[in-house]
Amino acid sequence: MIRKATLRDVRAIHRLISEQAKDGHILLRALTELYAQVRDFTVHCVDGSDEIVGCGALHFVWEDLAEVRSLAVTTNYQHKGIGAELIEALLEEARQMEVKQVFVLANRTSLFERCGFAVMEKNLLPHKIWADCLRCTKFPDCDEIALARTP
Repeated sequence: MIRKATLRDVRAIHRLISEQAKDGHILLRALTELYAQVRDFTVHCVDGSDEIVGCGALHFVWEDLAEVRSLAVTTNYQHKGIGAELIEALLEEARQMEVKQVFVLANRTSLFERCGFAVMEKNLLPHKIWADCLRCTKFPDCDEIALARTP
């Protein structure tokens, strides 16, 4: 089941992101940051329970631009289509909000490419994006690849 996250989900989202961040697949997010951005998150729960096994966020950057962030699926549930379902839910949210382009910065691109994203040059992203990059532990030696698509 996919649904919007609630405040009671934040600690589970934090654990999930932290699990994937240990392997360097996504960026670690502070618990306080997740509480502030909980409205951005969509979660995937195991059928019939509140156990969160996947999450992703749609962060609105500008009137026509949004970013997929913190897409994570717990190791035991990977390769079951949950990541693709979360991406589709986030793209549907972008469509409803009339966003013209959705991008992602990722170091693993195959899932996003299967979901219709295409690699793009990072320097084509607006400078506002780079404000987040300045706070990143990978800056200035970022290994992430930019991908984008229309929702």
